[in-house]
Amino acid sequence: MVKASVIGCGGMGTIHAERYASMPDVELVGVCDVNERSASVLGKLTGAGFYTDVQQMFDSEKPDVVSITVPTFLHLPIVKLAADNGVHVICEKPLALSAVEAEEAIQYCEQRGVRLFVGHVVRFFPSYRQLTESATRFGGVRGGVYHAKRAGAHPGQVQPWFKDPNKSGGVILDLMIHDIDYILGAFGEVSEVYAFNHLSEELDYASATFRFRNGTIAQLEAFWGYPGPFHTSFEYAGADGIVRGDSSDAESLRVLRSQSGNSADGFVETPQSVLLKDPYYEEIAHFLECFASGRSRSYPRWMLLRRYAGRRPPWNRLEPGCR
Repeated sequence: MVKASVIGCGGMGTIHAERYASMPDVELVGVCDVNERSASVLGKLTGAGFYTDVQQMFDSEKPDVVSITVPTFLHLPIVKLAADNGVHVICEKPLALSAVEAEEAIQYCEQRGVRLFVGHVVRFFPSYRQLTESATRFGGVRGGVYHAKRAGAHPGQVQPWFKDPNKSGGVILDLMIHDIDYILGAFGEVSEVYAFNHLSEELDYASATFRFRNGTIAQLEAFWGYPGPFHTSFEYAGADGIVRGDSSDAESLRVLRSQSGNSADGFVETPQSVLLKDPYYEEIAHFLECFASGRSRSYPRWMLLRRYAGRRPPWNRLEPGCR
C-alpha cells in the first residue's frame, strides 16, 4: 500500500488528491495548504488528514510520495523539504522558474535518493498519442508542419501571482510549456527558435516557431486573456496526410489521408473518436508504477518515434520529465 499526500489544495491539488483516493493499493494519508479552510475542505472530501504545516504532515503521516501542486515559485523549497524527509516527489509543471533551479531540484533529489517526477499531463492525452502515431506515418523522416494553440481567460484574475512573471513564468512557462514539452518529445532536437511575447495588464500572448533537425516546423500559440472559453487545438500536415484535433469538436481527432489517383481535393476525412481515459489518473498511475519498478522514463513509450528506436532520446538532455 502506497501512502500518498498532496501539498496545495487548490484546483490541481484536488485533482491529484481525488485520483489518489480512487486508486487501489494507494492510501491518501494527508493534504496540506497554508489556507486552513482549503486543506479542511479537501481533507473532508477525500477522507485524508489535513494540515497547514508541511513538516507536521510528513512527521505525522510519513507518506511515501507527495504531489506538489503549489504556485511555481514555491516548487523548489518544497521539493527540497520533501527530499530531506525521504519522500518521493511528483511536482506539477513547470518544475521551476529557471533551468538553474530545475537542475538544482533534480540534483537535490538524486543526492538524497528520492525520485522526482514532473507532471506534464498532455503526454497522457489519447489524442496526442494518436497525433504522434499519425505524424510518424504522414511526416516520417521528412518531417512536416505543426501548429498548436492554447487559449483561455487570464488566471491572474483569480490568482494574482500568475500576473507576476517572477512567480509564474508567464504564459510561455506556465501554459505554452505543455506544447513545448510535447514537440520536444515528438520531433526531436531543435535547430532554431523564433518567438515573441505581448504582455499587458489584461493579456499575455506568445507565439513561437521551432525548426527541428528532422525538417519539421512547429508554430505554437498561447493566450491568457482570451475572451472566450478555454480551448486547445493542433494540426500536423505531412506529405502523406493531415491530422487535426480541437477540444471544441465533438470528435477528439480527425485524420485526412492522401488519396491516390485524381481525387478532387486530394484528401478524404476520417472522423475518429477515442474512449477517453482520465489522463491525470493515467499520469499518476504511471509515476507510481515507476516508483514500484524502479524504472525511470521521461515519456510514455508511445512518444518514442521510430527514428529514435534503439537510441537515447535527445530530449532527455533538454528537459528531464522524470528522474
